[in-house]
Amino acid sequence: MMTGTAPLFVLDRCSFGYTATPVLVDISMDLDSGRFYGLLGPNGSGKTTLLDLLTGAAHPLAGRLTFHGREVGTYGKAALARLLAVVPQDLHISFDFTVYDVVMMGRHPFIPRFSPPSTADIDLVQAALAEMDISALQHRSVMHLSGGERQRVLVARALAQNTPVLLLDEPTASLDIRHTLDIMKILRRKVTETGITVIATIHDLDLASVFCDELIVLHAGSLYCHGPVAAVMTAPLIREVFAAEAVVFNDELLGKPRVQYRYA
Repeated sequence: MMTGTAPLFVLDRCSFGYTATPVLVDISMDLDSGRFYGLLGPNGSGKTTLLDLLTGAAHPLAGRLTFHGREVGTYGKAALARLLAVVPQDLHISFDFTVYDVVMMGRHPFIPRFSPPSTADIDLVQAALAEMDISALQHRSVMHLSGGERQRVLVARALAQNTPVLLLDEPTASLDIRHTLDIMKILRRKVTETGITVIATIHDLDLASVFCDELIVLHAGSLYCHGPVAAVMTAPLIREVFAAEAVVFNDELLGKPRVQYRYA
C-alpha cells in the first residue's frame, strides 16, 4: 500500500463462482491509485472474472470489494462509467456503427440526455483515434474491420472515456507487434504522466515485466502472489504457475526483469 493514501480497491476474502464450482476463492489484496497492474495467470485461472468483479459486472458471492471505500455494487452504472473505463476481449456490436460512433460511445456517460457532444467530447474522441492510429478508419463500419483493428477501436473508446481507472482484458489480443508496443507505451505513459490506474490482463510475461509496476498472479482461482515486478517475476514462479521453463534476467537499460523462454 502506498504510504499516506487510501487504497483504490480493497478486496477482502472475495469469492465467486458461476455454478457450485468456485472460480475465485478468498481473494484479498489492496490496489492503489496511479499504478500499472498486470493481471497474470494461466487460462482458466480467473483473470477475466476478477476484472468483472472490479468493474461491477459481477458481484462477490462471499467477501467484500470496495472502490474508493464504497462497495462496487452500490454504484449506479452511469456513476461507475465516469470513474472506470473497460476494454473487453472482443467487440460485440450488432449494428452498423462507424468507428467514430463507437469511440464516441466512450463519452456517453458525460453527455446529458438529448444533448449533442461538446467540443471537448469531440476533441477527446479525435485524440483517442489518433493515439490508436485509426483516424483514417473513423468513417468505416466496425463490421468490416479486422480483429486487430476492432481491438484498437475498443482501446480508443476507453481512452476517449478519459476516466481515472482503466481496466483491460487482453488489450493487445489480435495485434501485431508494432500496435502491441504502441498500446503498452500509451498505457505506461498515461500512468506515469497523468496518474491514472491501469489494470490489464496480459498473457505475454515479458511485456508485463517491462511495462507494469506491479503484478497480480492468479493460479487455480486463488491469489498466488501480488507485488512489484522485480519481486514477482521469477523463473520458479513461471515454472510453478505456467508450467514453462524460462530464464529471468535484469535488463540494465530498462531496469526491469526480462523473460526468455527455454524451448528444449
